[in-house]
Amino acid sequence: MAKKVKFYAVWAGREKGVFSSWDDCKKQVDGFEGAQYKSFESKTEAENALKRNYYAVVNPKPTPGQASIKQPSPTIAAWAVDAAWNTKSGDMEYQGVDLQTKTLVFRKGPFFDGTNNIGEFLAIVHALALLKKHNSEVPIFSDSKTAISWVKAKKANTKLDPTGRNAELFELIKRAEDWLKDNTYKNKILKWETKWWGENPADFGRK
Repeated sequence: MAKKVKFYAVWAGREKGVFSSWDDCKKQVDGFEGAQYKSFESKTEAENALKRNYYAVVNPKPTPGQASIKQPSPTIAAWAVDAAWNTKSGDMEYQGVDLQTKTLVFRKGPFFDGTNNIGEFLAIVHALALLKKHNSEVPIFSDSKTAISWVKAKKANTKLDPTGRNAELFELIKRAEDWLKDNTYKNKILKWETKWWGENPADFGRK
């Protein structure tokens, strides 16, 4: 079966527009601070989305009947984090976005032979450490229940096997676990509700 073609809308990057491959999109956004992009199933969807505000596309308002959201609105002062994992190469990277200023606050990787859950875990801890350094108690949104549970347990319960390429990743996991054991924080770690708010703003746009 032929691989389904994705189209990528780029609002903020080296060049704005619609691109028909991830490689072309990546040239515009990789390493570009504050990059804004999202994947779509068709070119028409991507072109129509590009005519709208980026955050209006990735954070649509709840539909009727979904108004009673118990968690704070994602429009409040907060950070969102996410990870991307290449199933073929095993490479993983993660990043964090400030929801209020609409800027990329950190991006790390790629790291060899990782997993998505590890990336999500490291992203949350990375955000916690940065926010603590700046005496900020804003909440952190993640769409990974697994990573959130690992952070609460102060332990990455991964079954990933060490390889000759992921020693750095295991060192980062150890440092993250040690940080959680040695530090306290007041930041709430909240689940990003994709079905209500759309794609996590920290998403890499490669789905």
